[in-house]
Amino acid sequence: MDQGAVWTTYGAVGSSAGPGDVLRMVRGAARVEPGGRVEALLAECVLCGAGADEFEVAKGECFCVGCCIPVGITDGDMRPDAYPWTLEPSEVPLPPASPGPGFEPSDLPHCPAGHGVFQVAVALALTEDGAVRGISVGLRCPEDGALCLYVDNARVVPGSP
Repeated sequence: MDQGAVWTTYGAVGSSAGPGDVLRMVRGAARVEPGGRVEALLAECVLCGAGADEFEVAKGECFCVGCCIPVGITDGDMRPDAYPWTLEPSEVPLPPASPGPGFEPSDLPHCPAGHGVFQVAVALALTEDGAVRGISVGLRCPEDGALCLYVDNARVVPGSP
């Protein structure tokens, strides 16, 4: 697999990163404008109900394992009160797995141990008036705790509804 994503583990040997670690990772990756703020959350499928928090990742989007519905990272559906959006790379170099113009990954991401189902953390960089300006997405393997910054502060550009 030639994905270029960097996986990390936290803690002592034999321990694994928890959901709080992936939230801290995406929160730290988000860059805000002066007066802005960051909202970070662990993704859960709204259709499958509480606790449906495992996703497969393909083509820059995270799909619920239970119902195959996407989270809405690439089109703005994850935040219904906001406008539809598209993503553009930020000034920060993006890993090949990150969405951008013409994004088509050649492979599905897997953690170093080969697992392909993840918990997903999303951080939105918001302006002072609440407009979404950037998004960061982190993946956490629930089997071994490996973490990956999948989308590193991609710029959000308003799209058409």
